[in-house]
Amino acid sequence: MPMIDVYAPAGTFADTQQLAVDLATAVMTIEEVPNIPMFRQNTAAFVHDLPADSLANVDGDSSYVRVQVLTNAGALDRDKQLGVVRQLTDIVATAAGDPTLTDRTWVMLTEAVEGGWGLRGHANTNAELVTAARAQIAELQGGRPADES
Repeated sequence: MPMIDVYAPAGTFADTQQLAVDLATAVMTIEEVPNIPMFRQNTAAFVHDLPADSLANVDGDSSYVRVQVLTNAGALDRDKQLGVVRQLTDIVATAAGDPTLTDRTWVMLTEAVEGGWGLRGHANTNAELVTAARAQIAELQGGRPADES
């Protein structure tokens, strides 16, 4: 259930809502989690518009985008890390209408420590998240255990 933060100069994106949906959908798809409300409602992206003069590289250039993806520990193996970085970079450039932005988009992957993923007021371990997901799957299947599907 990733949280995605995008930081860019104001005006970089025409439709920040669609960008947020596209980024959240991409990460949820790459993670390969079940398509259930628990994951759909708790995988989200936040687009932060910054004044153009509030960011710069060493040369003073400010036409950059920073994407921070926070997942629970172990959610992304190496192939998924590569996929998330590639797809989010491409989504950002497309949303900006600037294919050269792929060269100026930074994607950082961060993992919450075990027990450091808060949901519904509780700091969850990975095992607790799996148990909650299985319970929701069982409920959606009419009470059958999740492993019978």
